[in-house]
Amino acid sequence: MLVYLVLAVLASTLMALGLLMMRSRATMLPVARGSRVIRAVLTWFCDPIWLSGVGVQTLGWIMYVIAVSQAPVSMVAVMMQGGIALFVVFSVLAMGERARAAEWAGIVAIVLGMILLALSLSGGASQGAMSARAIIGLTAALAIVALAAFANPRFARAGIAQAIGSGLAFGLASVFTKAMTDAFEASEFGLAMRLITDLWIYPMLAANITGMVMLQNSFHQARGIITMPLSSALSNLVPILGGMIAFGERLPSDPIAAAMRVTAFALAIGASLTLAASEEEKIESRAPAVKSADLAS
Repeated sequence: MLVYLVLAVLASTLMALGLLMMRSRATMLPVARGSRVIRAVLTWFCDPIWLSGVGVQTLGWIMYVIAVSQAPVSMVAVMMQGGIALFVVFSVLAMGERARAAEWAGIVAIVLGMILLALSLSGGASQGAMSARAIIGLTAALAIVALAAFANPRFARAGIAQAIGSGLAFGLASVFTKAMTDAFEASEFGLAMRLITDLWIYPMLAANITGMVMLQNSFHQARGIITMPLSSALSNLVPILGGMIAFGERLPSDPIAAAMRVTAFALAIGASLTLAASEEEKIESRAPAVKSADLAS
């Protein structure tokens, strides 16, 4: 058991390190936007450091899968939440990023909320039949939320819309993955045909790719210590919400576990709003200074 828990810690560290490597190339790589999305993404994959970051993240994900297959998911999940804290520490030490007191409070609240969320998994939750219609409805609702974020010019300019979009996309990818595995197990075909005929694998891949592109774009526009916790919080909350809406899951019967889950939601949402507003305010405060400099020149 201890071996797999240590493996979870290594997985969390590698995934945080991989993200930091991708973040370090943000200012050197083009933004994937409009008609230049494919060209920009191809440029990213041609960058050895960025591509190595993806590789390091993939290795971390493989370690996570091995760990969660042999150790309680709640214990592994708690240790994986340390990746948020590690990314923040790496960003401060290696990238020289800084945060104000209110921002640090928001970051700590998100980490605490994600730990409570992971601990609440030990309380269990009943699951009913999957509803494809509910998954489609959830996808449409979250798409509207993402579009609303992008419609806010200040959020879009500050990179907050990209961070929100990436978190929602990664969270949906987890919901699609759950649907994919359920359909995969129920299929009577061989392995190759299961993969080809499982319709959920395609939106799962699309959501993961969309999330990766948006997260890299948010790194280009805003501080990683703000965007990564914001994206991570949403990517953790969406699967819980999806489980309740699309898979008939309910709050744990254990009142303590249920209280931890509700508290986690409140902490994550409140802290996310705080970080989003803070980064937006920081961008807005720069604008007058830039305009003044332009006028003076």
